[in-house]
Amino acid sequence: MTVRVVIEADGGSRGNPGPAGYGAVVRDAATGEVLAERFGGLGSVTNNVAEYQGLIAGLRAAAELGADVVAVRMDSKLVVEQMSGRWKIKHPSMQPLAAEARDVADGFTRVDYEWIPRERNKDADRLANQAMDEQAGRPRTEATPASWSGAGGTPTRFHLLRHGQTELSVARRYSGRGNPPLTDVGRQQAQAAARRLAKIDDITAVISSPLERARETASAVAAAVGVEASVDDGLTETDFGAWEGLTFAEAAERDPQVHRRWLGDPSVPPPGGESFDEVHRRVRRARNDLIARHGGQNIVVVSHVTPIKTLLRMALDTGPSLLFRLHLDLASLSTAEFYPDGHASVRLVNDTSYLG
Repeated sequence: MTVRVVIEADGGSRGNPGPAGYGAVVRDAATGEVLAERFGGLGSVTNNVAEYQGLIAGLRAAAELGADVVAVRMDSKLVVEQMSGRWKIKHPSMQPLAAEARDVADGFTRVDYEWIPRERNKDADRLANQAMDEQAGRPRTEATPASWSGAGGTPTRFHLLRHGQTELSVARRYSGRGNPPLTDVGRQQAQAAARRLAKIDDITAVISSPLERARETASAVAAAVGVEASVDDGLTETDFGAWEGLTFAEAAERDPQVHRRWLGDPSVPPPGGESFDEVHRRVRRARNDLIARHGGQNIVVVSHVTPIKTLLRMALDTGPSLLFRLHLDLASLSTAEFYPDGHASVRLVNDTSYLG
C-alpha cells in the first residue's frame, strides 16, 4: 500500500540572523489528519536556515511514518525552488542543509515541492513561533539530559521489556507468531523483571504484545507496579512465515537465496511472512498511538526482539543494520525516551542485572 502524506514546514528568525525556530506538520494526504508535528529552537540563525530545518524535520517525520509519496508545501520560495532544482544553491550555509534534505528525500518514491502563501501555512508557522517563544523563555545554561540534544518538553519514557524464556528460545528457533508459553525459568525471569520495574516511580501503564509469552510477562509486571496490563496488537513479533520453528541454519538451508537476501534487505519477507520494513511501519504506528495516549508518562512495553529493536532504532535514528548488530537477552530491559518536539534518547540497553 502506498502511503501518501503532505508536509507543511516553516521556519523563522527574529532578527535574521537572530533567535530562530522551525515547525513542521505531517498530514494524511487523503484525509488531512495530522499524523505528526515537529518543532524546535535553533539558537541564532537566519530565516533561510530555519526554513530548511523545518523541511528536514518534516521529511524525517514522514520517513518515520513510512511515507512513500510526499507533497511538501512551504511559503519559502527559496527553499521550494532550490529543492525543486530550478534555482542554484549559491550560499555556503544552504548547501549542506539542502544536501541533508535531499538525503532524506531520496528515501521516498516521490517528493513534490509547492510554494503556498503564508496564510495557508499557519500550523507550521505556529509551531515555529512556539519554538522561538519557548527558546526565549527557557534557561539554556542547565546541563540537563535534554539540553545536550536540544530536546524540549516532557518525554514519554518507554521501558522496553523482552518476554521471558520459552522452549523455542531455549532451542534458538525462529519464534514469531507461534504462541509458546513461558517455561518455569521464563516465569522466574518475569518475576525478577517485575521486581526491578516496581522500583521505578510513576509507571502509569503496562502494554503487551498479544502473544502469550509477552502477556504472561506483562501480567507479572502489572501486578508488581499496581496497574492493569493492556494489549496492543502492533507490538507483536515478526511473522516469520515458513521459517517459524526453524533454526537459523535450517531456514538458510530451506530457502538459501531468500534467507541471504533477507539478511541484507529489510524489504524482503520470509516466505509467507512479514518483512522488517512492514514491522517498522506497524511498530511506528503503535508507538505513535502510545505517545498519544500516554504522552509525558512512564510506561512499560512488554514485547519481543524485533519490535524492541525497532523502537530503539527509532530513538537512535539509525538504519536497519541495528536489527542484526544489537543483542537483546530474554527478559532484558531497555529504555527509550521520545520527546514532543521529535527528539529522542536511549537511556538503557539490554539490562539483565536483576536476573541474578
